[in-house]
Amino acid sequence: MSILRMPAVKAETGHRSHASIYNAIKAGTFTRPVLIGQRSVGWPSSEIQAINQARIAGQSEATIRELVNDLHAKRLQQKTL
Repeated sequence: MSILRMPAVKAETGHRSHASIYNAIKAGTFTRPVLIGQRSVGWPSSEIQAINQARIAGQSEATIRELVNDLHAKRLQQKTL
């Protein structure tokens, strides 16, 4: 798994701006970034792929919110290992 920075995330998802990604985070349809440095963030590539697959499959916004919640929960499980 790799961690994608903002330009790669925008390229992978088709989002055109930082704001659109952060709006999706607020709406619960995109995962929160992870800290990779003091002033830098990124997203696990596996999470981006999962969200893209759900969108391609035509999943509803509610289903994508559930997916995002599951992805965040998996992060917490990995922290405790």
